[in-house]
Amino acid sequence: MKEGKQRMLAPHSFRFKVIFISIICLIIPATISLSIYNYLTKDTLKEQALTNAYRELTIANEYVEKLLEDMLYITNFVQLDAEMNTILKEKAQSKTVTNTDYEQYMDDSKINKTIENITLVGEKSYVTILLKNGKSYKNYATYDFDPSQLVREDWFKKLNTLQGYESIWIESKPTVFRSDKRNNPYQISVARTLRDQNQDIYGYVIVTIMENKINQIFENMKGHEEMMILNSSNKILSHRDHEEIGGTFQYSDQLKKNNSSNIFEVSNKDYLIAEHDISFTGWKLVSLVPYKQAVNQINSIFSKVFTVQIVSFTMFLILMASLLRTITKPLVHLGKIAEAVKRGNLAIRSRLRSRDEVGRLSESFDLMLDRVNEMIKEITHTQERKRKAELDMLQAQINPHFLFNVLNSIRMKVLVKGDQESANMISSLSKLLRMTIDKNKEIISFREEVQIVLDYINIMNMRQKEQVKVEISVHEEAYTLQIPRFILQPIIENSIIHGLNQSAGTIVLRTELRDNQLVIMIEDNGQGMDEAALSQLKRKLGQSIGTEDNHQTNNKGFSSLGLSNVYERMFITFGGAFRMDIKSLPGEGTKVILTIQKGGNISDVQSNAS
Repeated sequence: MKEGKQRMLAPHSFRFKVIFISIICLIIPATISLSIYNYLTKDTLKEQALTNAYRELTIANEYVEKLLEDMLYITNFVQLDAEMNTILKEKAQSKTVTNTDYEQYMDDSKINKTIENITLVGEKSYVTILLKNGKSYKNYATYDFDPSQLVREDWFKKLNTLQGYESIWIESKPTVFRSDKRNNPYQISVARTLRDQNQDIYGYVIVTIMENKINQIFENMKGHEEMMILNSSNKILSHRDHEEIGGTFQYSDQLKKNNSSNIFEVSNKDYLIAEHDISFTGWKLVSLVPYKQAVNQINSIFSKVFTVQIVSFTMFLILMASLLRTITKPLVHLGKIAEAVKRGNLAIRSRLRSRDEVGRLSESFDLMLDRVNEMIKEITHTQERKRKAELDMLQAQINPHFLFNVLNSIRMKVLVKGDQESANMISSLSKLLRMTIDKNKEIISFREEVQIVLDYINIMNMRQKEQVKVEISVHEEAYTLQIPRFILQPIIENSIIHGLNQSAGTIVLRTELRDNQLVIMIEDNGQGMDEAALSQLKRKLGQSIGTEDNHQTNNKGFSSLGLSNVYERMFITFGGAFRMDIKSLPGEGTKVILTIQKGGNISDVQSNAS
C-alpha cells in the first residue's frame, strides 16, 4: 500500500501533476496579484481620497447653493409680484400722502404681510425694500437696524449700474443687526434694483443672511475637511474660524483649475485640496484636509482586506491539496479501465457510482462501452439494409427521357385533336422540365435563357385569366453570353406574381452595351414599391442569406428569396464584375438591372461552358 501511494505521487503520475499544477497555478497568480495590489494601493488610495474629497465638496456645494438660491427667490418675488410692485411704485412716486390713512395702512400691511410670508420657509433672512424717496419696508425692527444707512455703503452705488434682473452679491460684512451681532459676527447679502416700465429705478431690495448659516452646513458634513468660501480674488468669505474671514487663502496657488481636486506638499506634509464653483455668485467652495487624515480610514480598510486575503489563501491552499487527492482517486481508476479498453477488452466496466461529475463520467463510460458493442451490431445490420435500399432505388428509377417522350406523345395527340393552346403549354412544360432535370447544363447561353423565359410566360398566361405581354430587345452580342441557367425566370416570376399581381401587364426585357459593360434590364409596369419596401428588399438582397426571413413575400413588393438566389449564383460566376440594382416607385412598376463588366470573368465562363 505504501508503494502504491509513492507510485501515485511520483513525478510522472496523474495525481502528482494535478496537485502540482494546481498549486503552481494558484501560487503564481496570487503572488503576482498581491504584489501588484500592494504596489497599486497607494495610487488607489490617492484616487479614492480625491474622489471622496470632491464628493463631499459637491454635497456641501448643493446645500450652499440652495441657501443662496432661497435668497435669490426672495428678490425675484419682490421684483416680479404684480400687486406688490403696483403698491411700491405708487409709494415711490408720491412724496405727499394722497390716500386716506386707512388705505395707507392697508397697503403697508399687504407689503409687510407678503415679506413675512416669503421668509417663513427656509433659513432666517432679513429683507429690506428701500424706495428712492426714503420710505422702506422690512421684516425687522428699526431698532435692529436703520435701512436708510444702506445708501452709505460702497456697494450701494453699484446698484444703479445694474441692468434688468442683475444682482450684486455682497461679500461677508460685519453684522449690522443688533440682535445677531453677538452670535453672528458676519453677514452675507444680495441686492437688486426695482424698476418701472420705463426701466427707471424706483427702489431697491436687499436680502441678508448670517454667515453662520453657511458654517452650520460645513459642520454637518461627515468628514473633517476645512471648508470655506472664496471670492474671485481668493479672499475668504465664510470659514468655521471667524478670524479667518476677510483674509486671503494661503494656498491659493494650488487652485489650478475649476471643479477639481489635487494633492500638494507643504513643509514635507501632503494636503488634499478640492474646489467647486458656486454657479451664480462668482464665488467658489474650497475644502482643505491633511492627506493622511483623508486616507486613514481607506488605508485601514485596505490593510484588513490584505490580511484576510493572505489568511484565506493559506487555508485554501491546504484544503485544495487535500481535496485534489480525494478527487483524483477515482480518475486514476478510470485511467486503468481506459487502458484495458485500449487493449481490446470491451467487456470490462468501471463500476464507480457517485452523484458527482466523476460518478456520472464513470457511468457514461460504462454506457459508452455498452453502446459501442450495440453499434458494432447495428452498423453491420445497417450496411446490409443500405445495400438493399440502393438496389431498390436503382430498380425504381425512371429514365427522364422516357418522361419527355411521353409528354411529347401527349402533345402530338392533343395537337392532332386541334388543341393548339394545350399542345403549346405541354411543349413549354417539357422544355422547362428538361432544362430542370438536365444536370449537365449548369451554364447556358443567354439565348437559351430567353427561351426559358418565353416558355415560362407561355405557361403562366395559360394559368391566368389575364395575359402578360413580353417585349424583348436584346443585342446579338448578348445572346452569346454564357450565364447560369434560371437567372431571368425568378425575376420574371416576381414581376408577374408580385409586380403585376397576376393581372394583365407588360414586361420588357432588354440589353444595353455601355463601354465595357453589358446591362440587362427587366422592367414591368406593375404596382411598384414604396421607399420602405424597396429599402427592405435591398437590405435582404445585400445580406444574401437564405433564411426563413427571406421566404416571406409581400403582394406589394418583390420576394427576396428568388432575387437573392439570382444574385448569389451570378456573383459566384462573375465575382466583382457583376452588380445588381433595383429601382421602383409606387404605381410606376419595378426595374431590375443586372450589370456585367466585360473582361476576363465573362471569357472564363464562356470557355468553361464550351
